[in-house]
Amino acid sequence: MKNRVEELRKTRGLRQEEFARAIRVSRQTVSSIETGRYSPSLELAFTISDFFGLPIEEIFLHERSDMQ
Repeated sequence: MKNRVEELRKTRGLRQEEFARAIRVSRQTVSSIETGRYSPSLELAFTISDFFGLPIEEIFLHERSDMQ
């Protein structure tokens, strides 16, 4: 799943460590979310959404696959 977490974090002028502390996860978790290696739980996605003041769907971008 693609996301805008890195873009939004950098817009706020935050390092990964600072953002991780604010949402109570490890820096490695933030890095994994930003690179798409890890999709956050729904609870964590809501926490990130609340932090940035944006709806989840504006942060996490679902890529639809063609089902045939």
